[in-house]
This record gives sequence, C-alpha cells and structure tokens, in this order.
Amino acid sequence: MTDSHAGSAETQSRARYLLDGRRVTLTDLLGAGLLSEGEHLSFVRPRMGEKHEATVTSRGWIRLADGEEFRSPSKAALAAVGYGAFDGWSAWQVDDGRFLTQLRQELLDRAAEEADPSEPDEQRQTSLSPGERHTRLKKARESAEAGSPFTLSVQELLGWWGATGRGLVNEQIEADLANHSLVTSPEFDKVPLTATVHLVKAAEEDTEDVALTGSPVTVPVPAGQSEEEESRETGLTVGTLPSALGGVISVKPTATFEEVITLMVLHDFSQLPVLAGPHNLRGTVSWKSIARARHADPGAHLSQAVVDARDVRYDHDLIDVLPTLAEHDFVLVRDQRNAIAGIVTAADVAQAYGDLAGHFLLIGEMDRRLRKVIAGAFALPEVTKLCDPESERITSFGDMTVGDYKRVLENSELWEKLGWPLDRKVFIDRLDEIRRIRNNVMHFNSSDPLPKADVDKIRNLNKLLREYGE
Repeated sequence: MTDSHAGSAETQSRARYLLDGRRVTLTDLLGAGLLSEGEHLSFVRPRMGEKHEATVTSRGWIRLADGEEFRSPSKAALAAVGYGAFDGWSAWQVDDGRFLTQLRQELLDRAAEEADPSEPDEQRQTSLSPGERHTRLKKARESAEAGSPFTLSVQELLGWWGATGRGLVNEQIEADLANHSLVTSPEFDKVPLTATVHLVKAAEEDTEDVALTGSPVTVPVPAGQSEEEESRETGLTVGTLPSALGGVISVKPTATFEEVITLMVLHDFSQLPVLAGPHNLRGTVSWKSIARARHADPGAHLSQAVVDARDVRYDHDLIDVLPTLAEHDFVLVRDQRNAIAGIVTAADVAQAYGDLAGHFLLIGEMDRRLRKVIAGAFALPEVTKLCDPESERITSFGDMTVGDYKRVLENSELWEKLGWPLDRKVFIDRLDEIRRIRNNVMHFNSSDPLPKADVDKIRNLNKLLREYGE
C-alpha cells in the first residue's frame, strides 16, 4: 500500500470512528487541537447571578475550582452547581465564547468531510453512510433549536441506522444522538415500533440562559444522570406494548351510569377510567364496582362506584408491574408528559411474553435439528478440527454453537459429504442471517417482537431441515 493510500485509509478510519456509534469526548477535542491542556472553561448562569470556572486537564477531564475532576461535562456542571440536571456540552464555554457543543460539532463536521459519502454501514447495509447520517442529525438538531423538532416513527428512526428492530443498535443510536445534543421524546426504546417520537434537544437547566440559539425544546432528565455516559438497559417496558400508548376511552366524573354501561358494552370493556382531564386520574369504574354501589344504594351516583386505579409511567419495567396486574388485571399508562395515554391488561402481557416464548421454541427447534444433522453425518473429530482445534471447548455435539454449525457446513468437503442437492453458499448466507437473529433473541438484546420476515426465515429453515435432515 502506498503512503497516500495508507493516509487515506487512516483518515477514513478516523472519520468512521468519530461518526459511527461512539460518544465524542473532550479527549477527542484535545487530539484534534480544538481544546488544549489548561484551557479555561466557564459556566455562566445570568438569571442566578452565578459563574462557575474550570480548566481542561491533560487527560481530557474538567477540573473544577475546588480541584474535583470529571470526565463528563454534565457531571462537572452538576457538581459545580450542586443540584439540577444539565447538558454540560451546552453549559461550558471557552474564553472566545464558543460552547463545548460547538467545538464537538466542528469536530464531527470535519469527520463528515473526510468520510466517504458512498460508504454504507457494513454491518447493517443501510442506505445511509455515517456522513449522510451526520448531516441528517445536524439538521434535526437545528430544527430542535428552532422549536420545530423532527417527528417520525421509531421504525423510521431505526432505518437511519439500517435496523428493523431495537437491540444492539440502541447504544449506537443513543451515542450518535448525544453527539448532536439530541434525545427522543418519548424514549425510542420504551415505546412500540409504530409510536411517534420527536428529536428534541437534550435536557438543559430549567432556564434557557445557556442555550445556543432559538428557543430549544427540552425534556426532563432525572437529576444526576449524565446523558453522555449512562447507557440504559433495554428490556420489555410497559410502553413497548401496543396498547400502552394507544389511547384510552374514559368518562368524566360527571358521567351517568347509563353512559358508562353503554360504552362498556359497545367496546366489550370490563372497566373504564374516570378522568377529570388528561392528567387527572380520579379512578375507574367496573361492572363489579357498579354492582356494589347500586346494591348498597339503588339511587347511587357514579362517584360512589369509582374505585382506586393503578397507573405507571410508560418507561416502567414491565416485569415490575406483573404483581399489580395479577391483583388488578390492568394498569393505566402515563406518557412522557404524564398524561393518561393507554391501558395495559394482563392479557396484553400474556401475549407479549407468549410471543417471546414462541421465538425461543422456533430457535430451539432449529438448534436441535442442525445438531442432529451434523451428528448424523460427521464424526466428532471432523467437527472439532474445524471449530475447536485445541479440543478444549467441544467435547460432544451438544457443545456446538450456531457459529460452529456454520463453520462445519460452509466447509466444501463436509458439505459434499452431506449430499444435499442444495446450493451451499445460499444456505450458509441464510444460516448466517438467522445466527444474528438468534443472538439478538437469546441474549435479550431486543425488546421488540421478531419481524414476520425473520420468523418466516426460521420457520422455512426448520422446514428444510425436517425435509433433508431426517
């Protein structure tokens, strides 16, 4: 490789490194010459009459006046003030007046200029290159600052990264969004794929005195949480169930029994929430509570049939809600604005976990059939020679992984020995696709149900194995 080619490859690698799935740090700014060791930083809060000062250390940390050091600008801002939640990148500024977020943007812009605009994401084969994705996120940031945030479905958002479901891609999305001081509202990994989210500015202080331009749209972040360091665990949350944010039919406290009963019959409901406004939950009425109220007082009003209701936020872990569902059969769900936005029943949860169990059963069948095919056609030494030359991991066919199955079956000599009248490359390509699907499911990397196309791939492979593997 010539020096010019080597330099070009190094530049491309650096650009890809900065643009694709990692959070920019102050160390990156130091390395690019945008910050220097000992550089003075200030965090001005005009409405509070405060000014906090700090310096940048040689390792890219922020040293406060009292000597404390923090890698995260947000944690440094929190420690300087002593309370609240801040987007530290939009809080700290250098002496020429530029904020850290502007320096970060300059670094990312440089990387985007160096990146190959035609280079796709190799792992997900998306139509967006890292540079194209950077441009789109930059426009989203500008729209958020202007008070007109981008609005799109979770599925559309995932498409920017070439993904069809959430899982391992979540961390890359969160990092790329954070590099542009963006978050989604509601959180994209806590709602159904069909839900609509807004790309808004990461939370700043309740004041707007450190905003760059415009009137930023903000969402709250729990005090003490650092948006550039904390990585959320992804699992089933209440909001990932379709009914959780799908709307709710309710009645006002002034409704009549006749209105309630008519709605419950027409919709085949067992209960209805009673709301005095989208945020004001008064309780619920059910067939049981109506019967009890009228039994105690034939002339009862609806208020005498209203009983307490359980409500949870959409981002609450679903597993923690199971005891409440077991006792009350349903919970009402509040969205990111704390409004009652839907209802989740025990039946909804049973279906969600049932779908997940079905995926495990399909994958289990595939695993057993592949193992049976290999164990029936080859000797164990033939397998270990390819998959485990040291003979330390595989002591029986039961120790094999899907990756091992692939290594065995992609071997031309063993494939020939198998005697299947099928194309080896096409089969191995499909097996590799299913290996990635299987890893996401078995390692709980995704909170989403498998797309029908993925389920069909596993079903069809199982069908082929039943036909040729017997």
